[in-house]
Amino acid sequence: MKEEYMLRAIELAKRGAGWTSPNPLVGAVIVKNDRIIGEGWHHRYGQFHAERDALSKATEDPAGATMYVTLEPCCHHGKQPPCTEALIEAGISEVVIGSRDPNPKVSGGGVRALREAGIDVIMDFMRDECDAINDIFFHYITTATPFITMKYAMTADGHIATETGKSRWISGEASREEVHRMRHRHMAIMAGIGTVMADDPLLNTRVLVRGFEDETHMVNGRNPIRIILDDNLRIPMESRLVQTAETQPVIVVASSESIEEEGHPLYIKKKQLEARGLQIMHIPKDAATGHIDLNLLMTELGRQNIDSILLEGGAAVNASAIKAGIVSEIDAFIAPKLFGGGPSPIASLAIDEPSQSPLLEMKQCNIVGDDLLVRYRVVNDTNSRKGGC
Repeated sequence: MKEEYMLRAIELAKRGAGWTSPNPLVGAVIVKNDRIIGEGWHHRYGQFHAERDALSKATEDPAGATMYVTLEPCCHHGKQPPCTEALIEAGISEVVIGSRDPNPKVSGGGVRALREAGIDVIMDFMRDECDAINDIFFHYITTATPFITMKYAMTADGHIATETGKSRWISGEASREEVHRMRHRHMAIMAGIGTVMADDPLLNTRVLVRGFEDETHMVNGRNPIRIILDDNLRIPMESRLVQTAETQPVIVVASSESIEEEGHPLYIKKKQLEARGLQIMHIPKDAATGHIDLNLLMTELGRQNIDSILLEGGAAVNASAIKAGIVSEIDAFIAPKLFGGGPSPIASLAIDEPSQSPLLEMKQCNIVGDDLLVRYRVVNDTNSRKGGC
């Protein structure tokens, strides 16, 4: 076994980022006589899985070859037939697997099917590296709720705006481009009504990314579903979100029961918004916070096959998300600036003692232009993982 082949499979898998949701990122490399004779990845949801993609591109007969694949091959019928069948039919003699698939439809079944067909199977090869590319999938398939990434930009002294409320621009251009790539990689983006009222944002993706058809083709990034927390349907009809709802989906989440009362002004507003193509979701308030029950919301969004959300909320929304325990990752862009005052990224969590603080683990940190991007895992998340600069 050679690490270079699995590293290549991981590299290939990452090319599907943003296109495969809610499926995982998977890459595959076929090796015969110490030569790569085929490689592939899962390009887009509904298309060939990585194993079949690699087999379709094999430059010679794959019989007797070894396949390196980042995730356990599927053994069930979904959008595509079982990959195990394709491997058996092709005469692959050995399969080297990185990650185990926690999907109950697959877990262990793919390995069992291959071994019963006489194929040698090596498990957990470079598992940590393979696991690292599928945090979103592992979280979603095991919890049935979206993986939440909280994103914010702040100064080196921890402020997201000046004391007069000015915030454009804290981070540099390179960081802002990276945010758009993050939007592409997440299925949805969530913000509060305060952001909508203050900025009238589009919350779309404005960056070119690798296309899913080949290695070099660049296309516009995928626009996320836009989710707005809006207790009383304050969203203006003339806002850019409403104006573009028919081309980029918008879900408005309200807690007021009045939106269900026929004849009430909020019911009328709901119908007007629905006529413009918006989905209006009623989620009751959390009795403890008096705001939308975020845990219930995550359950409902999970049922709609939304596997990941980029949270671009203000300080109050961020604090509510932390308190609700729904945040899996925090991505902080730290700019080389000092404001000396102004709001922080997260409103008060009412913590009296340092020991009461939610704990984070460093995942990675990178220099992005003039800024520093620090990624943390929330320790109590099911996919927390150690890392560092």
